[in-house]
Amino acid sequence: MKTQKIILFALFIYLFIGCSKKNTELSPTNLPYPSASLQKTILQNKRKKDSINKNFTNFYSEWKGVKYKYGGNSKKGIDCSAFIQKAFKKTLSIKIPRTTLQQSKKGKSIKKSQLKLGDLVFFKTGRNSRHVGIYLEKGKFMHASTKKGVTISKLDNTYFHKHYWKSQRILD
Repeated sequence: MKTQKIILFALFIYLFIGCSKKNTELSPTNLPYPSASLQKTILQNKRKKDSINKNFTNFYSEWKGVKYKYGGNSKKGIDCSAFIQKAFKKTLSIKIPRTTLQQSKKGKSIKKSQLKLGDLVFFKTGRNSRHVGIYLEKGKFMHASTKKGVTISKLDNTYFHKHYWKSQRILD
């Protein structure tokens, strides 16, 4: 009888402690000792991200302030989809379609909360008009604005927040 009570008490304690522990998933960021191959993969991904960020930053510096021109495709004037097409070709050697609508069908659809560097963000700016930009990080994206030309804006800006349509991932 006493043994049964001890076993029941031990089982109760085990269940209580097991249920009250925080349930954490294993991920590269919370593993106590990541394997060498995992560390190498993490480092390669960071280098790739840093390289993409540097390429986009350099590209933006070259185009910053270029005026918006519907149908434009040069530094004399450029529209949003041409800017995106040129950015992907020059910085990543990736060919993407010329129009915003065609660009919106490329890659894989993702949620706004999943945005990463290089993802395309799309906006419905009118009944039949669309706008596109490249997500940078921290809620910012670069694009060719009709008012400011090539610029960087925030997704939480009242206008862009209201007109947000969808996001597409082109990069793996």
